[in-house]
Amino acid sequence: MCGIFGVFNFKEAADLVYLGLFALQHRGQESAGIVSSDGDNLYIHRGTGLVSQVFNRDDFAKLPGDSAIGHVKYSTTGSSRVEEAQPLLITYGAGLKIALAHNGNIVNSGHLRGRLEREGAIFQTTSDSEVILHRLARAKEKDLILGLIYALSLVKGAYSILILTKDKMIAVRDPFGFRPLSIGKKDRAFFVSSETCAFDLVGCEYVRDVLPGEIVKIDKDGIHSYQAVKPSPQMSIDRKHWIIGDHELHYKVRNGYCIFEQIYFSRPDSLVFSEKPYDVRKRLGRQLAIEARVDADIVVPIPDSGTMAALGFSQESNVPFEIGLVQNHYIGRTFIYPKQKLRKIGVEIKLNPVPEILKGKKVVLVDDSIVRGTTCRRIIKMIRDAGSSEVHLRISSPPVKFPCFYGIDTPTKEELIANNKSLEEIESFMGADSVRYISIDGMLSCVKNPSDCCTACFSGDYPVI
Repeated sequence: MCGIFGVFNFKEAADLVYLGLFALQHRGQESAGIVSSDGDNLYIHRGTGLVSQVFNRDDFAKLPGDSAIGHVKYSTTGSSRVEEAQPLLITYGAGLKIALAHNGNIVNSGHLRGRLEREGAIFQTTSDSEVILHRLARAKEKDLILGLIYALSLVKGAYSILILTKDKMIAVRDPFGFRPLSIGKKDRAFFVSSETCAFDLVGCEYVRDVLPGEIVKIDKDGIHSYQAVKPSPQMSIDRKHWIIGDHELHYKVRNGYCIFEQIYFSRPDSLVFSEKPYDVRKRLGRQLAIEARVDADIVVPIPDSGTMAALGFSQESNVPFEIGLVQNHYIGRTFIYPKQKLRKIGVEIKLNPVPEILKGKKVVLVDDSIVRGTTCRRIIKMIRDAGSSEVHLRISSPPVKFPCFYGIDTPTKEELIANNKSLEEIESFMGADSVRYISIDGMLSCVKNPSDCCTACFSGDYPVI
């Protein structure tokens, strides 16, 4: 998971990208960067840390121009060095500069990288994103769109991409549409963002999503749409916009929208895959209450990830909703910390139980997911130490049993508690009186287009490997 944001044709574009990255900070906390264009040249500033740590007031004087793209990183492939921060900026061909920001994970990057290295390519980073740039530099086509089609023709996996040249901005989405990517507009300016919540902050209007498999070019003449892969039956795209070329293309029979975007990653106020995560999460909580009702005194969310599901659970079960855990909002998401040691430290200072609410109560503790299980275990101990008589853990997603290859940091089965332990063993490990998950069918009943969703981390049914 990462966040990308771009602005084309707006004065002091880097300032707006800075704001957009603030809105997307939940998608990555390791590094941040911005590349801008003044029509003649590209300029870059990037670093490790939060957006507020990477940029200061003086940096924006070094990022002139009316177009810019930005990136916040959550590392799944590659290291956390400053050299790995995005956007990546290269010069190739006849002095052409190009910047790239990528959200997603390329599943065959190791194979492609090895092939490129054997052909003489020298990589500057360990990022899978650099594979795309090397393939683009090797494209025989001079036209950038045709070059991109060639560059992506062998790439498998998840990619929502923003590209900036001196006079154009290009947005690309993989043929399965794993990660969201949306287009906004304000007057004569265009915006592209991983989530629509960033549009609200900069005051632009949501127009539409970049479609799966679509390439959108934005230049002084407006928006131009190209289809780099054959559309699925769900798509209705005018054939005149298709650009197929003589390259190997990836065909698909379905979309692969990551349902974890709705369950956890996306901000609840964004529009993701045509619906609000806020509404989906409440429906998940209601369905969870139907499937796993329990005699209890209060429903307590693990904030903030479990709040909407807990509301839905409370409303469906008629068990009072209470804030039994208070969150320190100056601590980031423990799940996306890259080191397990940091996750443990983060849990201790992130949440504080409220004994006055919890003491003597039978508690339904609601969260969105269990991945490794270490965080929930420590929270349950906090609640018991605060005097709760019973703790029943309810999870608004199914058991995570399989690794994700499309951008979530669960690379091996060994890290997934539900893959290694039975339900009874999970209850014992957690120290809970009971643990229950929502079913896969129940989860899918809570979204508008269940057949479009990727549920590989729950079911093992991978759209592409």
